Amino acid sequence: METIQIQTDFIKLDAFLKYAALVGTGGEAKLVIADGLVQVNGEVCTMRGKKLRAGDTVTFADQTLLVEQA
Repeated sequence: METIQIQTDFIKLDAFLKYAALVGTGGEAKLVIADGLVQVNGEVCTMRGKKLRAGDTVTFADQTLLVEQA
């Protein structure tokens, strides 16, 4: 599991996907989230504005990333 550090208290799911380079654009992030291809803490999440905080995990395209506070 890879760890991604954030500088703020939270990051929105769509922004996290871009920040972690799992998608190339915000539009692509919106589509993969809406299509139910992203899991947050083991459950499918279709809310692109979902706030991720330290300790949350995001799974997409066979990769699981851990959100960590910098």
